[in-house]
Amino acid sequence: MAFANEVGIDLGTANVLVNIKGKGIVLDEPSVVAINKDTGDILAVGEEARKMLGRTPGNIVAVRPLRDGVVSDYDITERMLKYFIKKSCGSSRFFKPRIMVCVPSGVTEVEKRAVREAAVEAGGKDVFLMEEPVAAAIGAGLDIAKPEGTMVIDIGGGTTDIAVISLGGIVTSNSVKVAGDKFDDAIIRYMRRVHKLYVGERTAEELKVQIGTAYPRPEMAQAECKGRDLVTGLPKTVVVTSEEMMEALEEPLQSITNAVHAVLEATPPELGADISTTGITITGGGALLNGIDKLIESKTGIKVIIADDPKTCVAIGSGKALNELEAIESTTLNRRNSFI
Repeated sequence: MAFANEVGIDLGTANVLVNIKGKGIVLDEPSVVAINKDTGDILAVGEEARKMLGRTPGNIVAVRPLRDGVVSDYDITERMLKYFIKKSCGSSRFFKPRIMVCVPSGVTEVEKRAVREAAVEAGGKDVFLMEEPVAAAIGAGLDIAKPEGTMVIDIGGGTTDIAVISLGGIVTSNSVKVAGDKFDDAIIRYMRRVHKLYVGERTAEELKVQIGTAYPRPEMAQAECKGRDLVTGLPKTVVVTSEEMMEALEEPLQSITNAVHAVLEATPPELGADISTTGITITGGGALLNGIDKLIESKTGIKVIIADDPKTCVAIGSGKALNELEAIESTTLNRRNSFI
């Protein structure tokens, strides 16, 4: 395999996407690692490890080393990155890639340092950090260099990043730790409270994808949900409707719409006028939740557009940014060389 020298990485809480210059998206796998607790050995990474969630024996644990958009387990994140970079780019003793890693707009300097060091240890020569809303806007095909207001909502697995961008930089932004994972948690709590049924993360995610909705559907959908009856302790199957899912997701969605409202309130009036004309663009895996655009539109009165292939926007944007480093480095990037 030829070795790649420029790599864009969307290091997400739920998924890692890798974009290689000239090739596009070459990897899209869950951010999950299966580890043998006795030896510390990694048994599986990505999709293979995700299948083990909730189904492992005592000595094997499937973990997600990123939580709420940031590194929660540095060592495992480094090993996961190393695996994904090698799988995507090949291996070489002599050449190390330049890596662009996208991070939520609200991360602290300590969290940025953890991401940088993990990427360097995983094999990066030059490591750049880019805020996810900017990368998402570039990946969605928006012209962020113009002196006009552009608003992006990037709903990922761990965080929702909302930003108003003009002249290549973020004017005002907000990052809330409410996104896909919190949607799953809300469904788990709802099933316990209403149906007295205990379900796992994977089942909750399947319900979200199949019948989850943020806004009333024209026609009600329903799906079977299997779990453990909290009263009898035995396996049980119930039928759940899309209306119930909308009720379950009401609280986390309210947090997101409140954050959007707060950003609009803090936006300078000239840029606010631009946004009312051009609309709001939604990216990230959360944009695939049925009715999310209609919900935000109803709360703000501004038209909302879901980007084409929203899940890949950040990764595509990171790749495009690597091609134009000199032009955008001064406003949107944080860089540190690996020689420290």
